[in-house]
Amino acid sequence: MTREIILSCRDIHKRYGDLEVLRGIDINVEKGSTKVIIGPSGSGKSTLLRILGLLEEPDKGKIYFEGIDVYNEKIDLNKLRAKIGFVFQEPSLFRHLTALDNVALGLRVVLKMDKEAARKKAMDTLKLVHLERWADHYPAQLSGGQQQRVGIARALAMDPDIILFDEPTASLDIELTWEVIDVMKELSNQGITMLVVTHEIGFAKEVADWIYFMDHGQIIEENRPKELIYNPKTERARTFLKRLLEGT
Repeated sequence: MTREIILSCRDIHKRYGDLEVLRGIDINVEKGSTKVIIGPSGSGKSTLLRILGLLEEPDKGKIYFEGIDVYNEKIDLNKLRAKIGFVFQEPSLFRHLTALDNVALGLRVVLKMDKEAARKKAMDTLKLVHLERWADHYPAQLSGGQQQRVGIARALAMDPDIILFDEPTASLDIELTWEVIDVMKELSNQGITMLVVTHEIGFAKEVADWIYFMDHGQIIEENRPKELIYNPKTERARTFLKRLLEGT
């Protein structure tokens, strides 16, 4: 049975001045799937994610959200953005707000929920990322992994149709990395639709349905995780994965 495609793009191009960052990207993310994008730094992964999250416009190409041509129809982009969760490398929490209030803020401002309903929903979401005991703690009182899990809860609380993750563990040490990845695994097992930019090959191998390998603004190889990781067809992917696997 063919699954519904939540988010897709066709022939995406993006340039900053003389630098061509994306050169014809095609991606499909089906409902309930976990897709992973890997590749060297500077390959355009984060730019692609920002474009798919409707934070930047492409110079050329089409983006479809649940079958709708995002930039070709008269659509309220803010309403669409509310359906796309985004977890950044740095969670950028409000330092003066508790974990609970950081999660509740979007519910009150964007979804116009009343204070009590927002706080209840925020607490329920913190439980999903195993942080209910830290609900009243401020970001400075939390570890990096806990802060990132608050960032994940903040995205989850909005009931998005898909969550985009941009290197969510890049700034964390090994122990905190797995703390975040374990939560992401649980979300994947619950059928949350995810598109993840990461260097964590263990996560990609265990959780992803499909991996895209990017280099120089293009997807040069894509396949099922174990096929791409252990039997890459391109020399560029072989070299990159060899270095990555030797470092793990």
